[in-house]
Amino acid sequence: MSTETAAPPRVLTVAGSDSGGGAGIQADLKAMLALGVHGMSVITAVTAQNSLGVQGYWELPAEAVRAQYRSVVDDIGVQAVKTGMLASIELVETVADLLADAPAPVVVDPVGVSKHGDALLAANAVATLRGRLLPVATLATPNLHEVTQLTGITVTGERDMLDAAKALRDLGPDWALIKGGHLDGEAADLLLGPDGQTHWYRAPRHDNRHTHGTGCTLASAVAAQLAKGDPVPQAVARAKAYVTGAIAHGFALGAGIGPVDHFWQARD
Repeated sequence: MSTETAAPPRVLTVAGSDSGGGAGIQADLKAMLALGVHGMSVITAVTAQNSLGVQGYWELPAEAVRAQYRSVVDDIGVQAVKTGMLASIELVETVADLLADAPAPVVVDPVGVSKHGDALLAANAVATLRGRLLPVATLATPNLHEVTQLTGITVTGERDMLDAAKALRDLGPDWALIKGGHLDGEAADLLLGPDGQTHWYRAPRHDNRHTHGTGCTLASAVAAQLAKGDPVPQAVARAKAYVTGAIAHGFALGAGIGPVDHFWQARD
């Protein structure tokens, strides 16, 4: 009798490596494992990073990014793709070309800066991300700083979020998720869909400064849920619940901002 186990859904992250383990590829793979999917990676850049910030980063050659992607997709296959740190014009263009015919939903986390304010995308690459990568996205998940970078709209309260979502959708993604985590009050996010339907997601704000990796974790959680067959609104709802718990259980590491706890459900 065969003892072979069926493979779980497969999710690919295309992003940078965080040497401190709190964000980037490391956070993506932890979230994917916690949510029951098989995570795979295309590393775009290597960072020297810890709880205090990003001390430096080094991009991988475009050839290495293409080779990693083809190696995984052509043999193992994917049910969802998530992108994170892409660093440069060349890498944004490379990834956009690869994902133009992706066989699965694509979640784009348009990473511009780290939790500590360190730039992770060259200033001259923003227009390329806007014009080349967003049009191939199933869902884009910018934070408020990235919304301003991409659309020119500054969100100062919930009243601005719908206009920001409309402006983001005009750039090409099927769905736009505006994350309001940097606003005062409860953590409210707005999802805008292809037919103009809106979905609000609200959660209590936890008094915990150890929130390194929240953006990476949310986007990866959404990709995991999409790979498991959830429609976008349900995938976002489940991802929001997961990341809210991870923030509540964030823990101190080093002298700065610690990471969220990806395995909080197992520890509860």
